[in-house]
Amino acid sequence: MESFWVALEIVAPLFLLMAVGYVIKLTGMMNETSVRQTNKVIFKIFLALLVFINIYNTDLSESFRSDLLLFAVIGVCVQFILSICVAIGSEKENSRRGVMLQGMFRSNFVLFGIPVSTALFGDAASSLAAVLIAVIIPLYNVLAVLSLEMFNGKQPSLWKMLKGILTNPLIIASVVGALFVLFHIRLPNVIYKTVSDLAGISTPLAFVILGASFSFGDVGRYVKDLCITLGAKLIVFPILFLGAAILFGFRGPALAVLLTVFGSPIAVSSFTMAQQMGGDDKLAAQLVAFSSILSIFTIFLLIFLLREFSFL
Repeated sequence: MESFWVALEIVAPLFLLMAVGYVIKLTGMMNETSVRQTNKVIFKIFLALLVFINIYNTDLSESFRSDLLLFAVIGVCVQFILSICVAIGSEKENSRRGVMLQGMFRSNFVLFGIPVSTALFGDAASSLAAVLIAVIIPLYNVLAVLSLEMFNGKQPSLWKMLKGILTNPLIIASVVGALFVLFHIRLPNVIYKTVSDLAGISTPLAFVILGASFSFGDVGRYVKDLCITLGAKLIVFPILFLGAAILFGFRGPALAVLLTVFGSPIAVSSFTMAQQMGGDDKLAAQLVAFSSILSIFTIFLLIFLLREFSFL
């Protein structure tokens, strides 16, 4: 029963924050435009500061694990290849194929990784997650652009991929944080406290806005694509890659971080990218909404089972 309550204590607050956001949307206090604008502020400022402060507070000599980085990178690449096979084999329309592909491999690791791993193992896990963000987020961006351009009938643009990486606020924050640590640059206390306070806002506000962005229209048109993509993303891939991680000997904080890499829902930014690059944005919106809701239950089950068998 202890594993059950630990799992519940971790996922219940995330579910309630999203529920608050959805209620705010129903009351009309926020509309689509204000949700989109707030989401942009969270992504470009608050989440970037969260990544920076986590790396800034990290002892890289203790938190840098080459085996963890290697497993995560290879795992995401294998996930991408498997997702291509599933998307091509199950859907004929290219605009949907790209969205399904992106949905199956790209997780909301930034939003879920730090709070879930911190709730399980404290600073030991959050430091590992912060370092991993610096590697996984650029990889996600490159593969996300590839996944959408692969099915739009045009040659993939190397410049567009490079621009997406170099201008990503989370990547910039990761690099700046790492430079501060490597060169032992210390922030003045006033600045540090301000940055810490702003970073502290990011997670609860991001989950509230995620709830406010939920839309459940047009579900009937996408039932098959939703079932295939969400089944792979939330059930098949987490079991496959976490099973492999356990066989390779990952336990405790490292396994908790991998759980959020492979078990988190689809990244919210996948919807925006689909809009900008000719993918089926309505399918992308449905995938983000349903994966975010269903992941609360799948993450709960993963945490419960992994703790019950003493892997976490």
